[in-house]
Order: sequence, then structure tokens, then C-alpha cells
Amino acid sequence: MEGKKRREVIAEQLKTAQKPISASKFAQQFAVSRQIIVGDIALMRASGLEIKATARGYLLQEKRHGKLGKIVVQHDASRTNEELNLIVQNGGEVVDVIVEHEIYGELTGNLQIKTPADVAAFMKKYQQSNASLLSELTNGIHLHTIAYEKDEDFVNIKNALAKAGILYQE
Repeated sequence: MEGKKRREVIAEQLKTAQKPISASKFAQQFAVSRQIIVGDIALMRASGLEIKATARGYLLQEKRHGKLGKIVVQHDASRTNEELNLIVQNGGEVVDVIVEHEIYGELTGNLQIKTPADVAAFMKKYQQSNASLLSELTNGIHLHTIAYEKDEDFVNIKNALAKAGILYQE
């Protein structure tokens, strides 16, 4: 299959996907290398398609109907599961993680964590990898963009994180 047709099929699959699709899965499906898929995704983004890369694979950027807010938190890696679960259990989606790096400036990792199952999948991938969390670059201080529907949800998220000692306080 030629590249243009493959990218059209990838776009259609992403439009109907209920969860992220990995580059490896696409590579297997089209019998090409993972790097070919990464290049396809780059070309698709350059043409204007809003594709997010998450730890679990690619997905199309959803049009958000709710609100967005940012929170600052600080904790070590051992409390990541607790932090993410407190956010989703209180009505939030963890859109991303942001750290301030002294050389590179702002670094953002797309997360798109909406459910306890998403938290579990993220934690499993983290535990099975040799990768470090972005927050480990900044002594545990990091920001999250949180999507939520009601202002009350955002207040509940911040209160739960504060009660757990995770919300950053001066």
C-alpha cells in the first residue's frame, strides 16, 4: 500500500478509535516499520490533522466541551498512582504533564488519562519501562492541565490533592 493511502486508512482508524493506537500496531497492520508510521503521523500532523501522541499510542485531539485548568503538584514517583487516581476519581481528566527544564524550557507530555483503567495502564507501562517521569527532572514539582465539566469538580480535585499533601503549597 502506498503512503498516501496508508495515511488515509490511519486517519479513518483514529477517527473511530475508542482508545489510543500504537505505532507498533499500525506497523504490524501495514507490514511496515514503526519508523515509517512515525513519519506518516508527522506528515499527517503537518497537513493539519490534530494527532496526539500519548504513552499508549496515537489518538485524534478531541474537541473539548468542558473546561480546562492547571494545577501545580509535588511528589515523588511513588505517589504518581495516588495523584492520578485522585484526579480522575474527582471528575477530572489529566490532559498532560508539564515541567520547567533549565535547558529546554517547558516540556510537556501528553497523557489523556480519563479513567482508573487509564491510570492503571499508564502505571503498568511506567513500571515495565526504564523511563523516568518528567517530574523526576524537577524534584517532583510539575503541572497538569486538567479537563473537567463543573467548577465543583476542579475544586474537589484540588481539595483531594491538598488533603493528600500532593498539591504544591509555598
